[in-house]
Amino acid sequence: MAAMAYFRKISETAEAVEYAFGDDPDRLERRLTMDKASGTSTAQDARIDHTFLKASRKLNALHTERGVWPERGMSVS
Repeated sequence: MAAMAYFRKISETAEAVEYAFGDDPDRLERRLTMDKASGTSTAQDARIDHTFLKASRKLNALHTERGVWPERGMSVS
């Protein structure tokens, strides 16, 4: 069975990027914030689960690969 995490950028400042994320692309009800300086992520609902970890890791990987924070994306495993 595949595990999926979808994300979409909501806002970006000089310090952080905020994303909506979830396991259904039509219902991105959770939020995470990426700290640009450290690359660490924080779940706004404080739930550190598989979906949060997949989204966070994929965001960091795409940023490292492209040099910019992605507008949207997904992670599948």
